[in-house]
Amino acid sequence: MARKTKKKINIALQGGGAHGAFTWGVLEGLLDCDEIEICGISGASAGAVNGAALKSGFAADGRQGARAALAELWEALGAIDDAAMPAWMDLSDAVALSRRMDYLPGYQIAEAMGQMFSPYAWGPFYRHPLEPVVDKFDFGKVCHREGPHLHICATNVRTGKVRVFAGEEVTAKAILASACLPTLFKAVELPDPRTGKIEAFWDGGYTGNPALFPLFEPHLPDDIIVVNINPLVREEVPRTPQDIRNRINEISFNSSLLRELRAIGFVQRLLDDGHVADGAMKRVRVHMIADDELMNELSVATKLLPLPGVMGQLRSAGRSAAEAFLGRHLEDIGVRDSMNLSEMYG
Repeated sequence: MARKTKKKINIALQGGGAHGAFTWGVLEGLLDCDEIEICGISGASAGAVNGAALKSGFAADGRQGARAALAELWEALGAIDDAAMPAWMDLSDAVALSRRMDYLPGYQIAEAMGQMFSPYAWGPFYRHPLEPVVDKFDFGKVCHREGPHLHICATNVRTGKVRVFAGEEVTAKAILASACLPTLFKAVELPDPRTGKIEAFWDGGYTGNPALFPLFEPHLPDDIIVVNINPLVREEVPRTPQDIRNRINEISFNSSLLRELRAIGFVQRLLDDGHVADGAMKRVRVHMIADDELMNELSVATKLLPLPGVMGQLRSAGRSAAEAFLGRHLEDIGVRDSMNLSEMYG
């Protein structure tokens, strides 16, 4: 019997702090599907960390190595003593915890302090909390020429433009730059290879969450699966201060992705209407894996709390979402979009 051709995909991984555990579950679900081959990765913030772990593990031991590297990453990110938390907080239920955290005085005080004090005020005591985790990556494997092509997005503070790191540019500092929330962490400084000038960078989610254009390269497949962890739609208008701030956060971190999806839809219409000759522009097929029902129940509070019980719930939700997507749309990959971009923007 002839061997079945694998369906080649690119994956675009959003940032979202501890909610990136949902992406962990999605990636496990995709890695478990032998019919899928991941060829390109674009990631921002938590998506960048997930992408680097997958790439390094894949270079070490294929799919099994990628699963092991992701598990090791999230074990390190969740190394928090649950016993230090109040007994009344249900650490196994992300929704319940999110609702409680929004109104917990300690959380509200910490949030207010973040608006009044700069991370630069820590002086010599400052250290990016992700640094010890990211430093453990084997960058010989993260930057290996074999396996998925990895792209990491960060935001240039001076110009406000996205910078995409790829190949040997993907260093520990590049990943920390991609995950640099400016109210919590100092800007990460890196040289611009074109000018030699040192530039400061903030979280990639502001300008590319994640950037899709690096996945348009001719050598990469035409199908992109976006792993979305910031809800695109909330039906109810937020009214409380916490809900308003949460929705502002979601809109800001989705805006760059929505612009690129709109551009893809526009190119598709040009090709369909014959205004652009076939082959003149790449016809990208877009798919999305998300769980908006769950993510609509969460907030910024749980993004900042990498608690093991919550991450376990998000991981399980991610696996379920990936399995549901593959059950419905595996045959669409390589053939058609499973997202209706015209309907989304109509």
